[in-house]
Amino acid sequence: MSEQTLTLQCSLEIDLFIDHLWLEDGLAKNTLDSYRLDLCAFALWVTEHNKQLLAVEQADVQQYLAVKFPLSKPRSISRLIASLRRFYRYLIRENKMSLDPTLQIQSPKLPRSLPKSLSEDEVLALLNAPNVNDRIGLRDKAMIELLYACGLRVTELVGVKVTEVSLSDGVVRVTGKGSKTRLVPMGEEAVDWISRYLSEARPAILQKRLCDVLFVTNRADEMTRQGFWYLIKRYALLAGITKHMSPHVLRHAFATHLLNHGADLRVVQMLLGHSDISTTQIYTHVARERLKKLHSVHHPRG
Repeated sequence: MSEQTLTLQCSLEIDLFIDHLWLEDGLAKNTLDSYRLDLCAFALWVTEHNKQLLAVEQADVQQYLAVKFPLSKPRSISRLIASLRRFYRYLIRENKMSLDPTLQIQSPKLPRSLPKSLSEDEVLALLNAPNVNDRIGLRDKAMIELLYACGLRVTELVGVKVTEVSLSDGVVRVTGKGSKTRLVPMGEEAVDWISRYLSEARPAILQKRLCDVLFVTNRADEMTRQGFWYLIKRYALLAGITKHMSPHVLRHAFATHLLNHGADLRVVQMLLGHSDISTTQIYTHVARERLKKLHSVHHPRG
């Protein structure tokens, strides 16, 4: 079998696997892209070592990981192992292989890292950074207000459609991971700013052009994730925030501030759209660390 034929076969098997993940699990495009990147790199290495992707043995996987370990962070290695494990389990279920070469491969133990967050004062400064007298500034203000009020993922925020927002009920219908939908309350501030954006800014931006998404660009199109990432970084600089900033940091702030003010963990889980409570529990550590700092600063015997 020629090298070109092997490459095409590898590519086909990976494509079929990615399609399977999309159809069965409804994984996000970013997650699917990560799986594809890991598997294509492994397939290239396998081909260069005169092996076939469907004839890989445990020793081959171990050798590849030994090459990658010094060059990669533990989290990247853990993701790589997860990609290979799911791929080969899929091939076994499809009767394309009989033995799983990843069966005895152990993932590295990752330290439990606390999500970065903002203080309530920093969030307030960020919310006040856009110039609301400008139509684009008013749009940005409404976006950041909604992001913080609902703890949305950036893909959820930029994908919200006009029909998914109910100003009278004060809720937004959000489509999250796995195409799962949830209703999230927006709060009075977000409702007021979105109402003002809809009446004052959105028509001026669209100029009679049509678009079904809530937050539109000057091209009368949906904003990209990258576009909003740059936008929020710029406003963080204007607000004097020196911490690493991304849309996800505001999602972390949403969860942390809710818990700091006594919200139930199960409620926060539902609002964030987490399928597993263990994913949400990390925020209890954030809140606990904040309480410890407050105690040490303000308590006479702290």
